[in-house]
Amino acid sequence: MNHDQNFKNLILDYPRQAIEFFAAEEMAVFDGPLRITPVRQEQLKHRLKERHRELDVPLLVEWPSGDKEMILFALEEETQSSRFSIHRLAHYCIDLGEMFQLDRIVPVVIFLNNYRGPTTLSYASDSRIYLQFNFLFCELSVIPWQKFRASSNIVARLNLPNMSYPKGDKVDVYASAMQGLFQLEPAMDKQFKYLDFVDLYSN
Repeated sequence: MNHDQNFKNLILDYPRQAIEFFAAEEMAVFDGPLRITPVRQEQLKHRLKERHRELDVPLLVEWPSGDKEMILFALEEETQSSRFSIHRLAHYCIDLGEMFQLDRIVPVVIFLNNYRGPTTLSYASDSRIYLQFNFLFCELSVIPWQKFRASSNIVARLNLPNMSYPKGDKVDVYASAMQGLFQLEPAMDKQFKYLDFVDLYSN
């Protein structure tokens, strides 16, 4: 199953709801209308024969009023947490900052399962820290599904089957996800598209 593509589609179809769910602590301070634009996924190479680095979904958030400086959310989906590299993510963010001349960048990693790796990267000597990097992360499999069973956020509702629930709740989880899809998405083409998402992750 191509989880990366599933989540790329979900984030691109519902960018604000995705940031509100996966990066809740950052979005809690944002209010009013926002303009959210997907940006180039493939990073520029320093040399043409190098391998390119490609992000899942970088989203540029701007305030039409000009009240705040733009900010870039770098969202990554990791199906197998053991394959995640904090060094690779740090490279992505540094590349993005250089490309867009921004220092307001929020790295966000979406784990389908538990993550047990490092959450901070530091380069330091005995006297001082020279570089420190950390990131937001969302472990879907440890979130209690009841917390979002009636959420008005469609990204949260569609991910109910990826959350934590007793086996006996499986039918209720599926029903709540489907109900959320039909209540929160009026477009029939999107309904059919995300029926597949709920079916796949409900197994």
